[in-house]
Amino acid sequence: MGRKCQLVMGPAGTGKSTYCSTLMTHLQAANRSAKLLNLDPAAEHFEYEPYADVRDLVTLEDVAEELGYGPNGGLVYCMEYLVENMDWLDDALAIDETAVEADDYWIIDCPGQIELYTHFPIMRAIVQHLTSKGFTICGVYCMEATFITDPFKFFSGCLSAMSAMIQLEIPHVNVLTKVDLIKDQVNPAHLDRYLWPDPSLMDEWAQGEGKWASNKWKGLNQAVSHLIDSYSMVSFIPLDITDEDSVEALLMQIDHAVQYGEDLEPTEPTDHEMGDDE
Repeated sequence: MGRKCQLVMGPAGTGKSTYCSTLMTHLQAANRSAKLLNLDPAAEHFEYEPYADVRDLVTLEDVAEELGYGPNGGLVYCMEYLVENMDWLDDALAIDETAVEADDYWIIDCPGQIELYTHFPIMRAIVQHLTSKGFTICGVYCMEATFITDPFKFFSGCLSAMSAMIQLEIPHVNVLTKVDLIKDQVNPAHLDRYLWPDPSLMDEWAQGEGKWASNKWKGLNQAVSHLIDSYSMVSFIPLDITDEDSVEALLMQIDHAVQYGEDLEPTEPTDHEMGDDE
């Protein structure tokens, strides 16, 4: 099967760690083996204990104390330090050069500083290193569902997602997280317009709430939304962590992207799975 991994990305507060915890629990319930790697030097606590933790190499707290860096600069320094010490990553992932067909499935929880995916070459370097070690990678970009209450926030998030897709050049699944928080407030048909970003949302804003804006401002926002639509790269899968079917549907998309299970042999069902006919 080979090595597979999910690179879980997105801005701070979008539910990346909650997604990782939910997915690990779901995989465990499905009798699927997976390991969690924390790649965030600023992480403070986990809902699901990681198998390996970058804080064993470097922490944001130590960098801030010793070098006097602020949160953003310190996080960039930590990730650059990781890139300079890729042997730690190899050890953390238990990479053995002689076992290139190792069947590992990793969930990698990444930092929430968006510049790491859109501006700096740091995450790209990590992706290239993992690929050279035989990993098939799927980027999982998280954006919270509350963004759909504001067209500006939503299309800004779409631009960030598209930028990460272009920068990293790996199979990519964009996830609309925290749908469980808004599902009782949003009409499903209205939600669909955000899952496949509809540029007319910005047109409607310009004709309604945005009547106060100048024509130049309206034109800019409409141009951005139509740019996203013209590339047809960004779409979202909704995630409701309280719904097992929602988690499974997302996992199926990611498994397809990394070709998980294509060479697995079929197994006989157990007596428990068959049920007791007596």
